[in-house]
Amino acid sequence: MSTATTVRVQESLLAPLEKRALIWIAQRLPGAVNSDHLTVLGISSMVAASLAYWYSSANPIGLWIVNICLILNWFGDSLDGTVARVRNRQRPRYGYYVDHVVDVVAISLLMGGMALSGHLRPVIAAFFLVGYLLLSSEVFLATHSLNKFQISFFKFSPTELRILLIIGNLFVYYMDPQVSLFGDTLQLYDIGFGIGAAGVLLIFAVTAIRHTVQLYDEERLD
Repeated sequence: MSTATTVRVQESLLAPLEKRALIWIAQRLPGAVNSDHLTVLGISSMVAASLAYWYSSANPIGLWIVNICLILNWFGDSLDGTVARVRNRQRPRYGYYVDHVVDVVAISLLMGGMALSGHLRPVIAAFFLVGYLLLSSEVFLATHSLNKFQISFFKFSPTELRILLIIGNLFVYYMDPQVSLFGDTLQLYDIGFGIGAAGVLLIFAVTAIRHTVQLYDEERLD
């Protein structure tokens, strides 16, 4: 991967506003706080979110704790790279590697916590996690092969997904909505993550096919 020529594709709904906010925060963050500290905050808050989801099976207040953890995760996960760029303290290969190792660990922990919470069926959590990891793998491979790092899909990025999860937690806390379908009772997250799993797998398939065709054309044998 040529980090100098890699194009970051970030076209999510909140990207322009988020970018300005992150730069503003990074310029005012104490010098003693560096990118590694923020990365640790990001993964630590996701560990806490996973445990809070598990705790919510016994006490719904755990869902409020999850929301606080998701905000802290956004702060750490989104700000670490911005701080490095603003301070011109970039380590492209180290940052790319660590950031994405942390990301796949974080989503695995989150899905595990949700599966233990009783708010999401384990099989649906597993399907969503498989889809997410497949799509992540495709993004990493495309970054290496095409020098294109795709951060958002269909105007959604991890930031928008965190917001949806926070809203969903509030719905579950206050209303605990359930739907009867084909004689079975489904909870809000069963439906949401079921649709999400199908969507992520579809995006993976379409993107993988498109990139395969592109690379075939670029390296066509005579």
